[in-house]
Amino acid sequence: MRVGLAVQLPDDASHHITRVLRLRIGAELTLFDGSGGEYRAELIEGGKHAVARVTAFDPIDRESACNMVLAQSLATGDKMDWVVQKAVELGVAAVQPVASERSVLRLQGDRAERRVLHWQQVVQSACEQCGRNVVPQVLPIVSLREWLGQLPVREGQLRAVLTPGCDVSLSNVASPGRDVLLLVGPEGGLSDSEQAAAQACGFVTVGLGPRVLRTETAGAAAISTWLARHGEF
Repeated sequence: MRVGLAVQLPDDASHHITRVLRLRIGAELTLFDGSGGEYRAELIEGGKHAVARVTAFDPIDRESACNMVLAQSLATGDKMDWVVQKAVELGVAAVQPVASERSVLRLQGDRAERRVLHWQQVVQSACEQCGRNVVPQVLPIVSLREWLGQLPVREGQLRAVLTPGCDVSLSNVASPGRDVLLLVGPEGGLSDSEQAAAQACGFVTVGLGPRVLRTETAGAAAISTWLARHGEF
């Protein structure tokens, strides 16, 4: 995208602009293409295929100084949508859905691919809502053990598996830096063997207080704790 370019907006954005917000020709818009920064634009054509002309570029950066990745065990119903939405609003760089032994939701093949595409749309909507202009990625669904087996070494990263009843708090666990990889179990928690496999791959067990959080709550609570620890809240 560049200044002066006329951009045809996606159908859902066109609908929102013309049918929901009822903006008129000449209205000011803010656009982003996911690569960083954002563009000021002017609406020059409405309807089902709205068009805007880019008028200026703003290199504003709203990304966290912490590189946070959430590995979330598959959860049922709309819980995964909620997890992805809130994780993006809080600033994660990526979401890795993992299938663990006790995951009730089972997705494979085309169903898995369609669900990942759906979650990526949730990511985009969350970015539009919170003002992020770098779009995080939802990675393909993989089994927890396969994922653990292919994790690359990353210097300066804390690997933490959220464990109810653990006395070590995420707010004060020893960490080599700001980067964190958070692993959250499903509704029934990780099995003992999965917990051991994670620890064998360098994960430390951490807790989030004396109460047992639901799987859809734990990730958001952990991300918020990490941001507060590093002065972003």
